[in-house]
Amino acid sequence: MPFDEGFLQELHARADIESVISPYVTLKRAGKLLKGLCPFHNEKTPSFTVYPETQSYYCFGCGSGGDAITFIKNIENLDYGEAVRFLADRVGLSVPQDNFSTELYDKRRKMYEANRAAARFFHKMLYAPEGEAGLRYFHDRGLTDQTIRKFGLGFAPSGWHALHQHLRKQGFSDRELYEANLLRMRQKDGHTYYYDAFSERVMFPIIDLRGNVLAFSGRALTSDNPRKYVNTGDTLIYKKGENLFALNLAKKSAASGMILCEGNMDVVTLHQAGFDNAVAGLGTALTEQQVALLSRYTGEVFLCYDADEAGRRAAEKAMRLFSKTTVRVKVIHMRGGKDPDEIIKTYGPERFRTLLGEAANNLEYHLLQAREKFDLTTSDGKTKYLSEACAVLADAKSAVEVDIYAGRLSEEFGVEKESIQKDVNRIRKQRVRQSEQNRLRDSRELEKNAEKTLNQVNPERARRLRAAKAEELLCASLMHNPEFFTQIKEEVSPDDFVTSFNRRVFAALCDRIAAHGGFTIATLTGDFTDAEIGVIAKIQTLIPQLANTLGECRDCIKVLHEEKNKRVGVRASDLSDADYLKLFQG
Repeated sequence: MPFDEGFLQELHARADIESVISPYVTLKRAGKLLKGLCPFHNEKTPSFTVYPETQSYYCFGCGSGGDAITFIKNIENLDYGEAVRFLADRVGLSVPQDNFSTELYDKRRKMYEANRAAARFFHKMLYAPEGEAGLRYFHDRGLTDQTIRKFGLGFAPSGWHALHQHLRKQGFSDRELYEANLLRMRQKDGHTYYYDAFSERVMFPIIDLRGNVLAFSGRALTSDNPRKYVNTGDTLIYKKGENLFALNLAKKSAASGMILCEGNMDVVTLHQAGFDNAVAGLGTALTEQQVALLSRYTGEVFLCYDADEAGRRAAEKAMRLFSKTTVRVKVIHMRGGKDPDEIIKTYGPERFRTLLGEAANNLEYHLLQAREKFDLTTSDGKTKYLSEACAVLADAKSAVEVDIYAGRLSEEFGVEKESIQKDVNRIRKQRVRQSEQNRLRDSRELEKNAEKTLNQVNPERARRLRAAKAEELLCASLMHNPEFFTQIKEEVSPDDFVTSFNRRVFAALCDRIAAHGGFTIATLTGDFTDAEIGVIAKIQTLIPQLANTLGECRDCIKVLHEEKNKRVGVRASDLSDADYLKLFQG
């Protein structure tokens, strides 16, 4: 194990699991537990559960589980040592240096350095003769030099080797630059050739909240280029579905809401026009990780997508994703232009400010979308629209909202408000019934998934289920009641366990309790894989069901002895008098 167990227990005590996870996952309290949508796989029903009492988490959907270190390791794409460092820095704890491997840490650091050097090179090239076309492009788009400097914009010159040669002179190897996705590679005639990932493109650096350059987005100078954007692929330090362009600049204004755009140029134009709370995705459709990231910084998001069918589909998806959070969402209706860049250039910032003020909330947006489907000059069109409007209002989060919009519809179409509210309530009841059926189905499915994960990690479990469940219950009891260990340690040993995985868990658990008087998942991380840690976290989920008595532990031990005898085919005549009597003890 790379870290002293005393240090890990201190880190475990300081890094409260709820405070560690809540910036990444919107958690809702469910009794003593906390639940949310798992950040490690796509799901509609929350199966990610946090257990404050044991300082652990477990997802019943994908089987991911562990403690604060495990969570940070997976969510931030760090190795074990880096996750420990990350958490220790957060809680102000000094990290012991003994036996700590820095190989991956050094590789990531080198990647940051290469990206920073590349960003400086691209910016320098923009103002060099080689970058004349790029600078002209930005100026033609209305950007000032001040804005260009603010965003660190640059230009990748033509030729496919300018950056390669520049960074090699600074001491970076081809392999380091290739792994950072700054170079591409091809094989020819048995030789490996490296060349620049970006050529003859204006460059947008992607910068994280700590000021590190993570990646680049390169835009073609002409609209007829079949590859309008070329983006850095995923690397050790960058996942495009987990980051947002310009969040490093926009976070300071997040209290007034965030404007979520489609493209980098929209964001840069908005910032220059005074809307410095704008951000954009990075070459992918909006992801749950990006939604979670935004929800950490703001309570309101304005969707600023293009005024076309693709933009409408993107807005619909975004609203579905944000509906799983507490973030309020409004949609800006692009009247007068296809995107914010065009609107600001044509009409000025005040027009965009007006559109921002007129942005429709979720209900208003869907009512407007429904209105566009029907001919409201006909009775049939009005009837169909009102039917769909009632379905929209059934999604309203409060009776006040229903009352307000039902009143407006009543006034406009001459229909009794009570009739509209009656239809809304009928639809709601139908949805509640359906939701309950879905919840029960999903709950059964989640439990099946959890059992499947347990059986994959512990393949003996399915064949010896009675023994495995007794083993898991005994382990959970000792995890929660380590003081029981001294009273039962002479009655049971790892050799009594039927399944080899649970035997390893029990042995490690006994070692930790004997040495330190207690147990945390952090102290097991060096001895078990991530999948195994997830199963150990699943075993901890049994704790709320425990009787927390020595009698319960001894009942489990009795089952283990019975199952062990079945396993090895022991005959009564082969047992000692003491062991023989144990078979009959209740």
